[in-house]
Amino acid sequence: MFQILKRSAFNLPERLVTPEGTYTKRREFLRQFGFAGGGLAVLGLGAQGWAAQPAGGGLKYPATRNPDFNPKWTLTDEKVAATYNNFYEFTTSKDRVHRLVGKFVTEPWPLEVTGLCENPMKMDAMEWASLHGVEERIYRFRCVEAWAMIVPWTGFQLSKLIEKAKPKPEAKFVKFVTFMKPDQAPGFLNMPQYPWPYTEGLRLDEAMHPLTIMATGIYGKPMPKQHGAPIRLVVPWKYGFKSGKSIVKIEFTAQQPKTLWESLAPEEYPFESNVDPGVPHPRWSQATERMIDSGDRVKTQLYNGYGSHVAKLYSKA
Repeated sequence: MFQILKRSAFNLPERLVTPEGTYTKRREFLRQFGFAGGGLAVLGLGAQGWAAQPAGGGLKYPATRNPDFNPKWTLTDEKVAATYNNFYEFTTSKDRVHRLVGKFVTEPWPLEVTGLCENPMKMDAMEWASLHGVEERIYRFRCVEAWAMIVPWTGFQLSKLIEKAKPKPEAKFVKFVTFMKPDQAPGFLNMPQYPWPYTEGLRLDEAMHPLTIMATGIYGKPMPKQHGAPIRLVVPWKYGFKSGKSIVKIEFTAQQPKTLWESLAPEEYPFESNVDPGVPHPRWSQATERMIDSGDRVKTQLYNGYGSHVAKLYSKA
């Protein structure tokens, strides 16, 4: 006869215990930014640490919507957006991604900031989000494949993280590296010809722009796995493939980083890849886009409609 051992509620399993070295480094980081002593309470993490938090890391959803990014647009249907995803790490079939993410483990999720910076750091993704605070923004999202949606992202400005990392003068670009877990995502083994892991990059001034965010949620909820849980990049004036999902490392570099799609087909997926209706893809026009829920075809806007915010980044003057 088996004996069932019932543990007390305060007894954490070994897998959730923070390693001593990680705890010490984290305390030192918090001390640097004024969170010494009461730092854990300020971050809203509690004495048990991030690993003991439910999905979303203790962040409150829905977050407050930023009034500067609250246009009276009709949002894309949430279910349609959740079942129409480009995520090649799982499959090339958009309508199957959400069916294949069950084994994908997104908690805990260490996120490293490294490269040419004064303060290289490594913390869990939800600690980053708690440290900087999150808000909701409604953005247009435009895929290079000429489909589009309008969604409410929850996240924080990437510039806040960059400012704390303190890039060195020689840092001109930011490289983003996503996860590499072949045992949890079948696309890695099904498409071995791809230069995994998925990598993307931005110029430093693009990464610092206030529109560029690190998103941890969508539709007022923690980020679903098929959308890039637990943390992803969102750059609304660029084609969607520039917004890497499930990011594990952010690296400051002096040279333009190699990216997955540019490495495969530079004539189709150049590094800059701003939304531009006047520059056709080699295999289709970019003059119009299809809204994924209604099927309506609308005119593509230069910089995806964010020209008043970002055109100066690309001025010849």
